[in-house]
Amino acid sequence: MKHNVTIFKPYPFRLGQKIRIDGSGRGGDWEVIDIGENKITIKCPISHKELKCDKFCAFVEERVNEEWPKI
Repeated sequence: MKHNVTIFKPYPFRLGQKIRIDGSGRGGDWEVIDIGENKITIKCPISHKELKCDKFCAFVEERVNEEWPKI
């Protein structure tokens, strides 16, 4: 059976990367200052507040007529 399936993938963060997060409680501009296996540390360029958080996924694409579940 075919379905519309939304695909998420872990985002490949880079040290020193400037990012902007929209639509979440940690929204705003941040710089990636540390990357671990499961966590990243980001720093606000204005307040200099640092936040260690789980790596998060980003919307990558939506596929139409995709097999689901994928076996």
